Amino acid sequence: MMRVGIVGFGFMGRMHYKCWQAMEEAEVVAICDSNPNLIADANKAVGNIEGAADHIDFEKLEVFSDYDKFLSRGKVDAISLALPTHLHPDFSIKAMQAGVHVLCEKPMALDVAECERMIEASRKTRKVLQIGHCVRFWPEYAKAKEIVDSGCYGRIRAAMLQRLSAPPTWATDGWLADEKRSGGMVLDLHIHDTDYVQYLLGTPKAVRSFIARGKTGGALHVATHYRYDDDKVITAEGGWAMAPTFGFEMSFNLLLEGATLTYDCTRSPALRVCPCDGEAFTPDVAGGDGYSRQIEYFAGVIQGTNAEEVLTLEQSMESVRIIRAESESAAKDKMISL
Repeated sequence: MMRVGIVGFGFMGRMHYKCWQAMEEAEVVAICDSNPNLIADANKAVGNIEGAADHIDFEKLEVFSDYDKFLSRGKVDAISLALPTHLHPDFSIKAMQAGVHVLCEKPMALDVAECERMIEASRKTRKVLQIGHCVRFWPEYAKAKEIVDSGCYGRIRAAMLQRLSAPPTWATDGWLADEKRSGGMVLDLHIHDTDYVQYLLGTPKAVRSFIARGKTGGALHVATHYRYDDDKVITAEGGWAMAPTFGFEMSFNLLLEGATLTYDCTRSPALRVCPCDGEAFTPDVAGGDGYSRQIEYFAGVIQGTNAEEVLTLEQSMESVRIIRAESESAAKDKMISL
């Protein structure tokens, strides 16, 4: 039985808690969070996607407010690290040095240099470090990747991806809106689609981005063109400045030579395959969601049972590098080569 701890028990920490609790071979035994009102706050509904646990049996958990004590006394084999982004490197490294495997929420870190530190620590300690790029594991996104890779409908000629959200007001102490702690909307939200573009097509040759900013200068909305060697057109758009009543939407349209793959999380059925010849249909997809499937994959890496490699640390670092190039492109009003 794998003993698991959750570090950071906000919306995403509670999501990880729920996913771990559903696994027969794992047990959540400890939580670490500095919030003095942790138990009361854990019963509040927050986040932009439903599914986080909202009823926690704290009597079965050991709760820590001090991270060092958590690592020395919690006796955990692995942790889900769901802290603000600027804390990812130091907290991940400290856990691995204590002999603990780490599933760290995305993005990996604020910059490439910090990502490199995390990778080196994983190599030195021989502990698993995985970054929570859940979209790679999301059933519909995974099915689209499978269809593209099969070649049955030919090559991708164009792709449009969107991720739109109301402002993330649920973040403790407003840390998501603080670009020094979160990297802002581009690094925290838009990176999901940037990473999926990399997953589908590899690193682009260059990026050209445009960013709309709020009154205080923070990024509200981004649109990026990813340049490749041929003439395909790949774009991704994202933002968290939608009206509060809008909620959340993630979607894509992949234009292949022989079909269009279309997905919208607000639609039912969410995923459709529209062949150039024949009727549109909804393919079978795996059960669960990206959060539960990435945790299952993480456990499989630790146990050495995964049949295929879905994500590497180098790819997680590369997504941070591409995002930083996107921000530079918008700031300098020009295309940035990668």
